[in-house]
Amino acid sequence: MRDEVRFMSAVAALMLSIGWARSSEPSGSGTGGAGTGVATTPPPATVSSPSPDGASAATAAPKVAFTLFRNVRIFDGKTDKLTDARNVMVHGNIIERISSGSLPMPADAKVTVIDSGGRTLMPGLIDAHWHAMLVRPTPAGALTADPGYLNLVAGAEATDTLMRGFTTVRDVGGPTFGLKRAIDEGIVAGPRIYPSGAVITITGGHGDFRQLFELPRVLGGPLARMETLGASMVADSPDEVRVRVREQLTQGASHIKLTAGGGVASPHSPLDVSTFTEAELRAAVEAAENWGTYVTVHAYTPAAIKRAIAAGVKCIEHGHLMDESTAKLIAERGIWLSTQPLPDELANAFPRDSEEWAKAQQVFAGTNTVYTLAKKYRLKTAFGTDIIFSPALAQKQGALLARLTRWYTPAEALVMATRTNAELLAMSGKRSPYAGKLGVVEEGALADLLLVDGNPLADIKLIADPATNFLVIMKDGKIYKNTLPR
Repeated sequence: MRDEVRFMSAVAALMLSIGWARSSEPSGSGTGGAGTGVATTPPPATVSSPSPDGASAATAAPKVAFTLFRNVRIFDGKTDKLTDARNVMVHGNIIERISSGSLPMPADAKVTVIDSGGRTLMPGLIDAHWHAMLVRPTPAGALTADPGYLNLVAGAEATDTLMRGFTTVRDVGGPTFGLKRAIDEGIVAGPRIYPSGAVITITGGHGDFRQLFELPRVLGGPLARMETLGASMVADSPDEVRVRVREQLTQGASHIKLTAGGGVASPHSPLDVSTFTEAELRAAVEAAENWGTYVTVHAYTPAAIKRAIAAGVKCIEHGHLMDESTAKLIAERGIWLSTQPLPDELANAFPRDSEEWAKAQQVFAGTNTVYTLAKKYRLKTAFGTDIIFSPALAQKQGALLARLTRWYTPAEALVMATRTNAELLAMSGKRSPYAGKLGVVEEGALADLLLVDGNPLADIKLIADPATNFLVIMKDGKIYKNTLPR
């Protein structure tokens, strides 16, 4: 026994001497470093992810840099008009000063000056319904490809997402914790990610991608492929729901996603089905609220939506098949509606003769209804895209936002994709992975900014061509794109 004690003491001393304790610190949450949105390692000095002063990580100056935007007109994320000419000073990752006069800089500061020529400065865009791991794979590839390959593909897509001006995404289903960490640490250029972790579903529910030969499910038996990937988890009782919710929160989930009704992409999930019982939904709500955050649910039909609201759910994803009484209930209870102007091309991921394609047509037919009801009852409405299995459609992310002008003014659409979406993100409370205010251009807010060549309030189609019209893209005070003459 004495020898064993000596051996364990030696091992402990060795681990401390090599800094083992530091290597176990979490990333992407908590205080400091990635948890505040400040990368602990500078982004690599590449075209898509330059460091703020163009230096490599090895030669970058340790002092905090300043960026000065001169002569900008500001869309602040809150109003329907641009300001007159302003100067905006970014200190580190915070918007420190906004003034119509000159802004003097400290004499010893490292300052990047951007002469904007009267162009529009606006908040970075936010997509409130995103699946970072599912944008580029095919449905089969998402379940069968090597996880390392899938993460590399998702990393490439994350960089493209940022280059489209979407500096933040709310991920509502998928194994994004590793990708988020890589982005926060500056290993990969990409948007801020608010992750839900795995979608929690029931046997046969939306998100259950098991094959029939994998049934019957044995409680306590081996996990299915989708579960080992962290894409979705099956839970068929209140107790199982609690376990699955707590697992996601343990990994760093900022909110929890359940599927309360049938869905399009899942092979065994009719649209009309209500899935979780009220007791199961309530178990998820209780577990999330114990951690200071909330549950959102995938739901199209009135029955699924109403059951979720009765259980205490705070946000509904989609809602395309809702009716007027459901919209009234959502308004009365102050529930969030996170919905999307789903394009017909989204169905192209499925064969034309498939059940999934047919279900997509039913859902798409309800898009006008859900937005009409949202406007009529002034619902708290968030914008998202829900792009899956289509890298081509992902390139139209900004164009999908511009489609909202069928129901909203350009200003209303842009406010929704900035300040309003940020208000939804704030519901994560202390489970938010980033400290600071998003979605606005104001003093003290996080410096996620776009410099637009034109006025998007007058011509919202500018955001549909980010490669041409977004001249500067800044996230967390770092410039990832600058095509202005230097």
